[in-house]
Amino acid sequence: MARPITLFTGQWADLPLEQMVKLTSQFGYDGIELACWGDHFEVDKAISQSDYCTKKRALLDKHGLQCHAISAHLVGQAVLDLIDSRHKAILPDYVWGDGNPAGVNQRAAEELKQTARAAQRMGVGVVNGFTGSSIWHVLYSFPPVPTAMIDDGYKLLAQRFHPILDTFGECGVKFALEVHPTEIAFDLYSAQRTLEALDHREEFGFNFDPSHLFWQGV
Repeated sequence: MARPITLFTGQWADLPLEQMVKLTSQFGYDGIELACWGDHFEVDKAISQSDYCTKKRALLDKHGLQCHAISAHLVGQAVLDLIDSRHKAILPDYVWGDGNPAGVNQRAAEELKQTARAAQRMGVGVVNGFTGSSIWHVLYSFPPVPTAMIDDGYKLLAQRFHPILDTFGECGVKFALEVHPTEIAFDLYSAQRTLEALDHREEFGFNFDPSHLFWQGV
């Protein structure tokens, strides 16, 4: 069976989903990957409204579109990042809250767990997204960066993502990190270290976007 060609909606999150679905079908795509921002796929509503996912599926079916993944890049970014005022613009109000960094990190982690549950309700087996990184700002090694500082970044990844991946496992859903600048995995070496930090868990993998690697010269 041929691999389906699907369109990620994140760059068009300003368009209502119904319009985006019509356009995607007209463009000739096999399916659509729904961004968890705008009105394309709202995790809180998918959890709280019993017919939310049914209605989304009916809309896609009406236009002959498959859905194999949803995307939680923005919330995922806030799980490991050192939070500052920039994050307010990319997060739901209930995740940003009062903006206290530790609270934002915690709420983002809980929202990612909820995203796994929402994906299960939607009948989707993959959540693509970001992790953020607590050590991206030190990767250019001046002033000199102690190895222990980098080690601590991967320890924090394990500390925060193992509970998230436990929920993904319970839901039968996989998390796919898009290897990307500002993430804990941004090239082949950091991707390998990420897998090691997470004990090569089957719930965790990668969403491959070679464009990022190309302009980084990887």
